[in-house]
This record gives sequence, structure tokens and C-alpha cells, in this order.
Amino acid sequence: MTPIANSRTRALFGRQFFFNVNSQDQAQILLALRHYSSSNGEQLDADNVKEPRKSSNKSKTAKSMARLINSKPWSTELESSLFSLSPSISKTTFFQVLRFIASPPKAFEFFNWASRNGFAHDSRSYFMMLDILGRNGNLNIARNFLFSIERRSNGSVKIEDRFCNTLLRSYGNAGLFNEAIKLFSLMKSSGVSPSVITFNSLLLILLKRGRTNMAHSVFDEMCGTYGVTPDTYTFNILIRGFCKNSMVDEGFRFFKEMSRFNCEPDVVTYNTLVDGLCRAGKVRIAHNVVKGMVKKMKDLSPDVVTYTTLVRGYCMKQEIDEALVVFEEMVSRGLKPNDITYNTLIKGLCEVQKFDKIKEILGGAVGGRGFVPDTCTYNTLMNAQCDAGNFDEALKMFKKMKELKVQPDSATYSVLIRNLCQRGDFERAEQLFDKLSDEDILLRDDGCTPLVAAYNPIFDFLCKNGKTHKAERVFRQLMNKGTQDPPSYKTLIIGHCKEGTFEAGYKLLLFMLRRDYVPDFETYVLLINGFLQKGEPILAYKTLERMLKSSYLPKTSVFHSILSELLKNDFARESASFVVLMIDRKIRQNINLSTHTMRLLFGSGLRIKAFQIVELLYDNGYMVDMEELIGFICQNGKLLDAQKMLSFCLEKGHNVDINVCSVVIEGLCKMKRPLEAFGLYYMLVEKSNHQQLSCLEGLRTALEAGGRSEEAQFVSKRMPDERQLADL
Repeated sequence: MTPIANSRTRALFGRQFFFNVNSQDQAQILLALRHYSSSNGEQLDADNVKEPRKSSNKSKTAKSMARLINSKPWSTELESSLFSLSPSISKTTFFQVLRFIASPPKAFEFFNWASRNGFAHDSRSYFMMLDILGRNGNLNIARNFLFSIERRSNGSVKIEDRFCNTLLRSYGNAGLFNEAIKLFSLMKSSGVSPSVITFNSLLLILLKRGRTNMAHSVFDEMCGTYGVTPDTYTFNILIRGFCKNSMVDEGFRFFKEMSRFNCEPDVVTYNTLVDGLCRAGKVRIAHNVVKGMVKKMKDLSPDVVTYTTLVRGYCMKQEIDEALVVFEEMVSRGLKPNDITYNTLIKGLCEVQKFDKIKEILGGAVGGRGFVPDTCTYNTLMNAQCDAGNFDEALKMFKKMKELKVQPDSATYSVLIRNLCQRGDFERAEQLFDKLSDEDILLRDDGCTPLVAAYNPIFDFLCKNGKTHKAERVFRQLMNKGTQDPPSYKTLIIGHCKEGTFEAGYKLLLFMLRRDYVPDFETYVLLINGFLQKGEPILAYKTLERMLKSSYLPKTSVFHSILSELLKNDFARESASFVVLMIDRKIRQNINLSTHTMRLLFGSGLRIKAFQIVELLYDNGYMVDMEELIGFICQNGKLLDAQKMLSFCLEKGHNVDINVCSVVIEGLCKMKRPLEAFGLYYMLVEKSNHQQLSCLEGLRTALEAGGRSEEAQFVSKRMPDERQLADL
């Protein structure tokens, strides 16, 4: 490809990428770059390892080693080959190889191999390895690695804030809010002092998730507890975050707070505030802020982003004439509108159907230069035609894009797919959807950020027609791009339930929970019922536990159904823990299920657990069928357990069938355990419930044979005479 073609490709990428985001998001991208550059090089440290110039032989060795690692699975043979290439690996070679390895897991294997072969890792190599793992989504490995650094290095490398910062950012990029909070807490408990970069990263994550109260607390902790001084980037994050969460006044308050900390606002600060005001519909106030910026700040002037934001603000209010005035003001100040500006204006003109003005722009009459339509331009025009009911015109534009070799992106397809679904033409919609999926269009780095909600109609169609797997493939591509949509989760989970692929639905539920979204009541119940129908009570149990953590309480019958299936599948320990869960949640017990649970526990050799559960049941006002349970225990030859159970029952004041008592006493006597038999008999005497026992002669004989004459005499005195026996 020629240099000119290369530059055009990069320019298209810039236009397509930045048009997708609004002007405030453009500002945030600049903010992010500034934010990371404020880290004293910690983010770039791993990629800019400065080593003295070595001979080209080391580079060749590094490339050979990396090529070998990338082409073969890790094995002892591979390790031998690496050793033959470099028996003693230098720092230069190590860092070069690590950068050349394509797979993070293999990079980690290489890291460990180097250590085993005498390479002395330092803070730089640990940081680089941690950064590679985190940036590539290997977050569990990265977390474990982070907290093993001191052990691995024998204490020579201490965990610093920059190590935690890189993992914190990775959690934020992955949308793992809870993990980020846990890491921050672990930092503090481990004695690692958070820096301004730590707080900036955390505030960015909190505000992205709408946790404004928590962001306030973290900011107070930053300034108060840790005495960390916020910088301009901190305030840019706060202003943007609160404005994004519809708290523009709070964003403005932080803007005024900057002077208290000797922080000068920069163009990003102003652009952030202007965008927040425009989003809140306060476009004229935003325009005044820009005018004030020009008057107050000698070294600071509005830029293209500033004016583009104002253009968008006026367009959103459909005050298109004011938008054109701002556009002309921008040009008059010597600023050249970029593709984002043009596309923003074209979108506003489309909304008020001023198509003649659009023709002027495309013809070069507005703005002083010709404008070449790009992907986002076509997306805007196609969407406008669809909204106007001119779908055939939109299709013509789609074909025109291909003719002009303008690359369609995810937004292009979402416009067409959504409108085809609305027209009921699901066949053609599915064809485009298949192309979107097969060509991995959503995973491209160029183009607009996809919106999951735009694909909901086709997701719904596919899931209702037995093609949930197809919908999920695209949905996962969308998740990889960092976009989320709770209703889509539910659509796919319900689809899996209808198709009987409940495990896949459960995995989506876990994804949902990890991203701090709460499934609704119906979703949980569908999965639980599905697992029960499929004979998977363990997964039904796990789903119920998560349902309870989401503050939902299903009907008692749901609990009983799960316990019934656990018992049917002989899951003894799980059944016991489930009964405990039911008692904790004050769920009414079923005597038959409780009795079955006890039978299973005794039958599985879990006698201690069985006695604990029985006691728990009775303490909470529930019972089991003691006659059945003790009979079962006796049949299994566990007479001492039967005696203990019967004693427990009598202590609790519950009557037990006298014949059951006779069976246990007779069994104990046959086992030559007359004292245990007598103890049980004595309890019955105290309860005045011994007259009808049919085992007294055998008990007396066993006691005499065992040399227990006093106990035998006690029994004899209370044995009924022949007349009493006749009456009985």
C-alpha cells in the first residue's frame, strides 16, 4: 500500500472512530490520553523499555525465540529449544521476546521459564508482565500474579501503586466494577498508598457506572484521609462523570472548586463542561461559557471540539439556524471544521429535513472546502431515509457505499437490520446479520461504537426461532467492544431456556451479574425451572442462591422442587445445606422432604450432619417422621444412632410409637448394649410411657446377663403381671 493510501486509511479511521462518539466523548479520549500521560510513564513503561544499543544478534535471537513460542504449544521440548537459542538470557533479549509473543498465556509461560533459568526479574519486568496480562483480559491471572510478586521476588520487589493502577485500569476497561472496588480496598489493606493516578482511575470507573455518591466519598477520602492533591485530570473526570449522570450543577460545582486546589482548567475541562450543559439542554449557557473562556483565558481558545459540541447542542434542540451561526463563527476564527463537525451538522439537517442544505455541504458551498462523505455520513443519511419511510433509498445508498469503496461499519448494518425487522422482512435482516457476524465487523477497531439496543429486534426474532446461538455470537462480539444492554441479556437467556440450552443461559446470567446488572425475577425462575426439568438440581440451586442475593424471593414451591430433585439425585450434602438455607430464609418445611433428607444423610454416612439438621429443624418448630426415620436407621443396623435419635425426640417432649421404642430396645439388647437400652427405657418410665413395651423381658434378661442386677430389678418391679398383660 502506498504512503498516500496509508495516510488516507488512517484518516478514515480517525473520522469514523471519532464521529461515533459525541464531542464530549472525543474530549474524554483526549482526557484519557492526558490522564495516562500523567502517570510518570507507568502505563508506557512496559512498552518503552530503554536499553543500551546492543548488537543485532540479540534482536535476531529474540525474534527467533518469539517465533518459536508463537508457532508451538508450550512444552518441555519447546523449553529445551529456547535454552539452546539463549542459555543465558539478557534483559534486552527478555523484554524483546516478551513484546513479540502474541499470546498472553504464552508470555506468562516464558516469564516463568526465564525465572527458572536464572533470569533476575526486577520491578520493570514484573510490571510489564502484569500489564500484558491485564490489557489482554487475563484478569484473574493478572490479579493472582500481582499479589504473588513479593513472594516470587523473595521480597526484593514490593507492590507499588503503579502495579495496582494498571490492573485497576484493566478492570475498568472490562467493565468489572466490583473487582475494581475490591482491588482498591486490597491496596489500602495491604499498605499500598493510592496515588492521584489511582484515584483518577477509580473515579473514572465509578462515574462510568453512575456511582456518583461513591465518587463523592472517594474524592473526600482522596483529599482528606490520604492528603492526595487532585490535578486537572481529576476535575476533568469528575466534571464529565457528573455531567454524564445528569448532574450538571454538580459538575459545575467541581469546575468552581478547581481554583481552591490551584488547578487551571484546560480546553478539555471547558469542552467537558460545555458538553454537559448541551446534554442538559442548556445550550445557550454553554455558548456563554465558551464566550467567557475567550475573554478570561488569554492562553486558551475554543477548538474544533468546542464548536462541534455547540453545533451538536443546537442540533439536538433543532435550532439549526443557531447551529449554522456557530459553524460560521468557527470558520471565521480560522478553525477548519473536521469530518465530525460536518457529520454532526448533516445529522442535524437530516432531523429537520433540510436536504438542500446538505447538498450544499456535500458540494463544498458551506465551510469553504469540499467535504468527502465517509461511513458515518452515509449512516446518517441512510438513517434519515429510513425514518422518512424511504427504505429503498437507504438501500441505494448502501450499494453506493460499496461502489465508492466506503467501508460499512456496525452502525451501517444496525440501521438496515433494524429497519428490515420493523418492516417484517426478517429473512433479509438475517442475511445482513450473518454477514455482520461472519466478517467480524463488530470487532474491527474502526467505525462507530455499536449499540446493543439497535440489534434487539433481530435478537428477539432469532431467539424466538431457535437460533439463539447465532444471536449470542454477535452479542458476545458486542460485549468484547465494551457495550452492554441488560434487556439483550434477558432476550438471549429466555431464548436458551426455550431451546433447552440452560447452561448457556446460566453463563450469560453470570456475565450479567459480573457486570453489576441484576436479572429480573422472570429470568431467574425460567432458568431454575429449566434446570429442574433437565435434571440439573445443582445448577438450579446455584441459580436460586444468586436470585436470593439479587433480593428476589420465589414461592415456597420453588424451594421444595429444588430440594426434591436434590434428594432424587442423592445429593446428600447439597440437600443438607439447602435445608439450612430454607430455615435461614424462613421457608416453610415439608415433613416428607425433611424426613427424606435425614434418610439420605444417614444412608450416606453423614450422621453428624444429620443430627445437626434434625436439631435445627426441631429448634425452628419443624418435625420429621420419626417412626419412619428411626425404622430406616434400624434397618441399616445403626441401633446406637436410633437410640440417640429416640432420646432426642423424648427430650423434646415428642411422643414416638411404643412399638418403635420396643424395636430399638430389643436391638440394643441383642447387640449386648443393655445399659444404652436401659437408659432409653428409663426415659420412657419418666414419661410414663413404658407399660405397653413388649421388650421388657428381654431387657431384664440382658441386664442380668450383663451383671446389672439393680437395673434388672428396676425393670422387674415395673413389668406388668399376667393379669395386667391379659388386660393389655
